[in-house]
Amino acid sequence: MSNPPSTELSTELSTESGIKSGAKAGTSLATGTSAGTPAATVATTDPESTRMAAIHAWINTISATGTPGLDLTSLRAASADASFRRYFRIDGMDGQTYIVMDAPQPAEDVRPFIEIAHLFGQINLTVPQVLAQDVEQGFLLLTDLGTSTYFDVLNAQPERAHDLYMDAIASLVQLQSHSQTDVLPEYDRAFLLRELMIFPEWFVSRHLGATLSAEQSASLNQVFDALLANIVAQPQVYVHRDYHSRNLMLLDQGNPGILDFQGALYGPLTYDLVSLLRDAYLVWNEDKVLDWAIRYWEQARRAGLPISPEFDHFYRDFEFMGLQRHLKILGIFARLAHRDGKENYLKDIPLVMAYVRKTAQRYNILIPLLRLLDVLEDTAPVVGFTF
Repeated sequence: MSNPPSTELSTELSTESGIKSGAKAGTSLATGTSAGTPAATVATTDPESTRMAAIHAWINTISATGTPGLDLTSLRAASADASFRRYFRIDGMDGQTYIVMDAPQPAEDVRPFIEIAHLFGQINLTVPQVLAQDVEQGFLLLTDLGTSTYFDVLNAQPERAHDLYMDAIASLVQLQSHSQTDVLPEYDRAFLLRELMIFPEWFVSRHLGATLSAEQSASLNQVFDALLANIVAQPQVYVHRDYHSRNLMLLDQGNPGILDFQGALYGPLTYDLVSLLRDAYLVWNEDKVLDWAIRYWEQARRAGLPISPEFDHFYRDFEFMGLQRHLKILGIFARLAHRDGKENYLKDIPLVMAYVRKTAQRYNILIPLLRLLDVLEDTAPVVGFTF
């Protein structure tokens, strides 16, 4: 958990997320239930000091009453993410390290994480195990999947990409092959449209400082309608929603370790593959992306997933899904920068915009989006093949 997982991409709009009829997992070692552990009384009104005192008190309680024993003096920051969650690493008396998740209410809710960790674990995906929980305070003790993200490893050793991506594709097919209806909330048209609307609100209006005319808004809405018509017609499976290089951990066994799954839904089959292969933080040549997409398509067909028997149809679905995701991400990155002061996300906008433009120029029905971007960004028209 060395890099901040990009939780903002999936969970801010996920207030309905969580298993509909899922199992329970990770009962508290302190209480045997999810009931809250009273925080220690502290002589301060500073919210950070109060929160840390509560974390220390909880760790002391579970360490004293259960296994593993934990060395409180070893508690140190592991990572934060784009939401209000943060993570600490702590040493156990057994020589292992563990992760403490701090997810303060009311901004965060640990229950979806607990439930989906159990669901994914049941289908033999490598996810953190919940060892102790305090739902009311928003604390979890988790097994540690280490510090080697795909992002870090692939930046240092790009020659390892094929093997790592084949592992990630195998795990994705495993996840999708166990999909069932009425377990996760639906990633439906209304949800997808709410995500798309972040683009005009935050990227166009706030980041670019532009106001769309009635004609421009109508043109953009036509593109949105075309995307959504394609996406909602795609086969439906379990969707992680942030299946990319910063949320996949390199492991010696059971690779990859999978993080940041609490926003999972039941939705379009191509979504997670797009997240993986057209990563907002890591770019690959188009020939590699095409090769990996073909290999996924072949594996998915062998696994019996309801995938198109024609690769060109599948790849069109993949591209339309990618455009929806990348328009959303442009809005989210702008929102993180302008609302939350996290300006480091602005550096990732050019890559995401490049994805948007390359896809839009390939399909006649999407050309109005390209023209709108030309006007908004005051750039020359992009000429390319269309289908």
